[in-house]
Amino acid sequence: MENEFFKIFNKITSSISIIFTTLTSILGIEWTLFAGYLVLNVFDYLTGTIKSKVNKTENSNKGSLGILKKVCYWILILISFLISYLLLQLGYKINIQLDFIMFFGWFTLTCLIINETRSILENLIEIGIDVPLFLKKGLEVYQNKIESKVDTIMKK
Repeated sequence: MENEFFKIFNKITSSISIIFTTLTSILGIEWTLFAGYLVLNVFDYLTGTIKSKVNKTENSNKGSLGILKKVCYWILILISFLISYLLLQLGYKINIQLDFIMFFGWFTLTCLIINETRSILENLIEIGIDVPLFLKKGLEVYQNKIESKVDTIMKK
């Protein structure tokens, strides 16, 4: 019995190690940022579903559309990083310094993380949860700083 437990435990830990190693080799240590965004996607969907149940506005089409939007956000992230990489490589080939373009993917991910978090907070507020004001205002301040930084980089 104890031997069987260790076999299962070893399979689970090996699987987790393989997943984390694969993610790290593909995305680098930053894979945690993508995983965090995925967690926010799930929380946004869950809080949106709870909100619709509380408000008695459940609609399976609206839920399906929400999932499709989340998939499209992931496509947007992929495209922003892919274009950044491609343009950077082309810049090297034609001898134009385009290092700032690598920020496109990171800025896109940052903006989407902020938007997901805002959406979660809005859902919680509509459900009746008392969300601290500093969270709502802090995200707005952070969004403005990001947009200001993008503007500064784009003017260079």
